[in-house]
Amino acid sequence: MKLDTNRKTKIAQAVADALISHTDELTELDSAIGDGDHGHNMKRGMEAVLAEIGPLAEKPVGEALKAAGMQLVMKVGGASGPLYGTLLMGLGKSLPDEPVYEDLVTSFGEAVDAVMARGKAEAGQKTMLDVLVPVLEAMRAGADGLEVVKVAAEAREATVPMKAERGRASFLGERSIGHVDPGARSSELMIAAVADALGGAL
Repeated sequence: MKLDTNRKTKIAQAVADALISHTDELTELDSAIGDGDHGHNMKRGMEAVLAEIGPLAEKPVGEALKAAGMQLVMKVGGASGPLYGTLLMGLGKSLPDEPVYEDLVTSFGEAVDAVMARGKAEAGQKTMLDVLVPVLEAMRAGADGLEVVKVAAEAREATVPMKAERGRASFLGERSIGHVDPGARSSELMIAAVADALGGAL
């Protein structure tokens, strides 16, 4: 799979469109168990990426991901900026311009590890990792794009009965139970958008 300029542009546009179009939903989810700013923060970050989409898409894929990650770190407030920025920069660490499936799995694994280290968190604590980790496990098992999207959706829904143990939501204790984690939802949206932009070619 060749990640040329057109494909990089298509992927970035798809991810940005998915998050921006769900700003209100993400805000509502975060209002229930957080500061209520996740939707607008992610929108701000995606708009910053879109503003630089031309120069970004001209870079090698690794450099493009790192640059996009830095945009999120600088423009997205709260914990989301550093965590999503770390995710993109982790992806860009070793991803070649013409990756095979194994390259995607390796790079995504490095990105998830980086998010775990940055957030001092792990799966099961009602965070974005509760989508990222199951998706990584599915990819390691050879899942295709459609299967990955299904796993992400099921993992997002599985955060509802969890009690938050990290982030702002953890202050609510038992009251965090019964809500979808906003970071899990935004992670699901990103993964679905990438899979769709690649035409299921994961």
